[in-house]
Amino acid sequence: MPSSRRSFLRLSALGCAAAMVGKPSSGLEPEVSPAAGVGDFELAEVGVVELRRRMESGELSAREIAALYIERIEVHDSLLSSVLEINPDALEIAEALDRERAAGRVRGPLHGIPVLLKDNVDTADRMTTTAGSLALEGSIASRDSFVAKALREGGAVLLGKTNLSEWANFRSSRSSSGWSARGGQCRNPFVLDRSPCGSSSGSGAAVSASFSTVAIGTETNGSVVCPSSANGVVGIKPTVGLVSRSGIIPIAHSQDTAGPMARTVADATAVLGVIGGVDPEDSATIGHSGPVHADYTRFLDAGSLRGARLGVARSFFGFHADVDRVLEDALQALREAGAVLVDPIDLEVSTGLRDSSHEVLLYEFKADVAAYLAKLGPGVAARDLADLIRFNEENRDREMPYFGQEVFLEAQQRGPLSSPEYVAALETSRRLSRTEGIDRVVSEHRLDAIVAPTGGPAWVIDLVNGDHFGGSSSTPAAVAGYPNITVPAGFIQGLPVGLSFFGRPFSEGKLIGLGYAFEQETQHRRAPLFRPSVDSVG
Repeated sequence: MPSSRRSFLRLSALGCAAAMVGKPSSGLEPEVSPAAGVGDFELAEVGVVELRRRMESGELSAREIAALYIERIEVHDSLLSSVLEINPDALEIAEALDRERAAGRVRGPLHGIPVLLKDNVDTADRMTTTAGSLALEGSIASRDSFVAKALREGGAVLLGKTNLSEWANFRSSRSSSGWSARGGQCRNPFVLDRSPCGSSSGSGAAVSASFSTVAIGTETNGSVVCPSSANGVVGIKPTVGLVSRSGIIPIAHSQDTAGPMARTVADATAVLGVIGGVDPEDSATIGHSGPVHADYTRFLDAGSLRGARLGVARSFFGFHADVDRVLEDALQALREAGAVLVDPIDLEVSTGLRDSSHEVLLYEFKADVAAYLAKLGPGVAARDLADLIRFNEENRDREMPYFGQEVFLEAQQRGPLSSPEYVAALETSRRLSRTEGIDRVVSEHRLDAIVAPTGGPAWVIDLVNGDHFGGSSSTPAAVAGYPNITVPAGFIQGLPVGLSFFGRPFSEGKLIGLGYAFEQETQHRRAPLFRPSVDSVG
């Protein structure tokens, strides 16, 4: 009997009863060791196009594909803690999509394709949406988020919810990326004692480990591109306004956006066209001048680097000698593919930009999270930020065993969005990141995009001191609300690092072409093997 049929029958017998996926409540348990047979999976590294071919040929059904991924999660995710819960209706949804295909109806390129969603994206089903917090445990959305609705209408199978840095890493100044009270500590599938970065930690780790074909993350500053880089996958952080924010637990409306994470540029691109679009409930998606395409795959041109002018943002180099070495190799690959490098360009993150952006996030979080909580159904423990702070204090042993809520306390001290201080901070952050930042540099040098290291290799998980970030280039595009795409660029002692392409608003098509051409030129993506430590990497 084919292995897919065995998996299908076994999971059918279990009935896919999958609420929580057996996560520790906190800490680093269980003991880490290499996962036997982690590479022995028939869908490992298989992408959207190949899965579509197998469904079209009858080799596999959508239900069988979903069952295979669910079984893989159940067997191997105890080492990663990347998936909080599996959709208990996933197999039935996939089976209904199989019936539609048999009847001649195919909804689009994601018909029957499994997708994992970060646990701050509302789904109106039997899955909860909690941002990893016990304060929202049991909360089920009354309506799908725009993103979830678009995926369902496009035929995707919403497979489950992924672990994340609790409250999207906006609770403590000493947090550990990938830790949440609901899910415990998420791990990096390349080296298990290393951080998956955050806040879309579970989405990055899960898709890298072939727990799904693609995943959805969200970013305010670095939360798509950092876990994508650290877990060796592709991440697309769209322009704010290309993908609706409605139904997503917020940090800050001026910077928040959802984006796809996948093992290849082509797979991430297939998702972007499905989740983008105009939403009457999100003003950022209405009235802008940028193009939103229903199909971004037309930009997948391996020749896109020929003649492209790329600015090298050297201010984001120099934090790690080995990262510089990997990036110099990447720059050479760009040259060999025909790109014209403008090296260096004058783009950096000033203290003024950091300070003003932080103020904006504090003000907007207080207002935006209260607006989200106010819409939830009965039984939720919090209706505003003050309630969340109180809940965390009353449940300190479960919610704050390793780090506190200094950021929450700082945000609670801020006033309304009408405050002159907020208005000034927003103007400053936009001027420094846009007018005097990316817009200026792109215009001065006639650039197609800016390139920089996405970040450094993953650091050792440290629940005592928190994250040990090296460098990052995410801030200019994040604060400006502009697009940023990261693509695997190489390895340092078995740990992946990425190359970022960012630029003008709504330049996703151009960035996709450049990232795809770089990916095809270099082919750095490799499957993780769940090594216990760097010392065990061959």
